[in-house]
Amino acid sequence: MKFRFLAAFTLLTFCSLTSCEKQEKISINKDTLLANLKEISSDAYEGRGFSKPGNYKAQQFISDKFKSIGLEVYEGDNYVQKFNHTFKGKWRQRMFPIENATKDFSNVPDTTVVGGNVIGMIKGETDKTIVITAHLDHLGIRDGKIYNGADDDASGTAALITMAEYFKQKTPKHTLIFAAVDAEEIGLVGAEYFVKNYENAQENIVLNINMDMISHNDSLRLFASGLYHNPQLKPQLENIKTPINLLFGHDDPNNKDEDDWTFSSDHGVFHKRKIPFIYFGVEDHKDYHKHTDTFENINQEFYVEAVKLIIQVIENCDNSL
Repeated sequence: MKFRFLAAFTLLTFCSLTSCEKQEKISINKDTLLANLKEISSDAYEGRGFSKPGNYKAQQFISDKFKSIGLEVYEGDNYVQKFNHTFKGKWRQRMFPIENATKDFSNVPDTTVVGGNVIGMIKGETDKTIVITAHLDHLGIRDGKIYNGADDDASGTAALITMAEYFKQKTPKHTLIFAAVDAEEIGLVGAEYFVKNYENAQENIVLNINMDMISHNDSLRLFASGLYHNPQLKPQLENIKTPINLLFGHDDPNNKDEDDWTFSSDHGVFHKRKIPFIYFGVEDHKDYHKHTDTFENINQEFYVEAVKLIIQVIENCDNSL
């Protein structure tokens, strides 16, 4: 996730992990969820930098998980939706540095690389679709340090796998698409490609649920952002029993007391096309975009409850939209 800072908030509900009743309706495999997050954010994936070997390894890992769950392929004969992206000038030098290159970026040759969104699908009773997204890429290796991106956004990606497992056992009203999108960190490129190539996206996609950084907040606060733009969705987030602090905010451009996250992650691509969205995320923390964003530094209990909460919201939306 990009461009997010500490801000004020509106409290929806509050209770401690020890005093509030657990969500009984949602049952997930906690151990598998955490194991997948730990795997995706391990050194073996070298920070999942866009177009780098570790990123392709992550694509394969997610694809294998989608296959084992039994998700339908979204298009073609595999789960990876490939796309080309060309780096130019300064971006080319940053991603593929040339030794002793001058600051005249007009002389830096363009480089075209291949990205990949990993997409699986559960057919519903209707073709009207809810798209659930999380970005699989992160910052890769910088100055010899691996930026594992456990919270940003291995947390959302591992949650996506758990959610696919959960809903595969259900019969959803809407078609559900689970999209681990690529190239978020360089400008929402993978999400843009997905939506641009989705047939009649504005007509057929009724909602985007985006998850970007949902595992690390020492105050156990999770934001649901986007209700300023989509107030009709607020009832789907009310009266959810959760031991974490679910908050609304960071979406009103007129509120000068907090930063606006409307275009801070992949949900911004859907919003530009007037597709309703709910974005789940935490405020920036001390490990944001640093090599210390590792599995050891997430809040495990908070993360598990956040995933269960988001599943409940998806169910509510599926049943009511």
